[in-house]
Amino acid sequence: MEHSSFVTVGGRRLEYRLYPEHQLHRPTLVFLHEGLGSVAMWRDFPARVAAATGCRTLVYSRYGYGQSDVLEGPFGVRYMHDEALLALPELLHKLEIERPVLVGHSDGGSIALIHAGAGKWRVSGLILMAPHVFVEDISIESIAKARNAYLTTDLPKKLARYHRNADKTFWGWNDIWLHPDFRAWNIEEYLPNIACPVLAIQGTDDEYGTMAQIHAIAARVPGTEILELADCRHSPHRDQPQITLEAMVRFISSLE
Repeated sequence: MEHSSFVTVGGRRLEYRLYPEHQLHRPTLVFLHEGLGSVAMWRDFPARVAAATGCRTLVYSRYGYGQSDVLEGPFGVRYMHDEALLALPELLHKLEIERPVLVGHSDGGSIALIHAGAGKWRVSGLILMAPHVFVEDISIESIAKARNAYLTTDLPKKLARYHRNADKTFWGWNDIWLHPDFRAWNIEEYLPNIACPVLAIQGTDDEYGTMAQIHAIAARVPGTEILELADCRHSPHRDQPQITLEAMVRFISSLE
């Protein structure tokens, strides 16, 4: 069984796993999880990517997730900005990671876009799975359904397998996305400043967002490669793992 290590970032203890490289001169991959994700929630996918690419690979749980420190207060509207502009740079510095390829899923994809678009740090590439750049009605509707499911089904028990405090993790994410102020959240201003290659992957059956999200990215980031997946909901790495893995391997190889 794999064991996590811990690093202190912003005064908080964060859980991480680091897979060593087994090919030279490859970029380090940094996995950024979804709004209810964690190191464990990725399951074996990062290890499979690391094995297929030869890349050193970092997977970590953000503050409030997984086995990292438990969320103490509510998230603000700019919680993804805080992660991208404050926590992530400090984490990369402490673990001596330069010019990473950011692999972001959902919220993690948005964090990757903000980080790369801020123009303060060098990024080798972005792999985005179901990222958000603005709020859609479908997102709010599905997050409201998730709230109902958390109150009426065994979802709390399922999430408790992946988080130290599933209640605080769930409500931290759910409350801010359903807050009226969050409807105006939009990160399109960061897109024109992204200077690295981008692979954007979106499932056509995604219950949390539409193709409009990655089309907005492609319109503002020249050369963005789009992978549209049929029979795929919000998690391409779970719903279409082989196609997603093969696309990632090709993209990472093209960066050399």
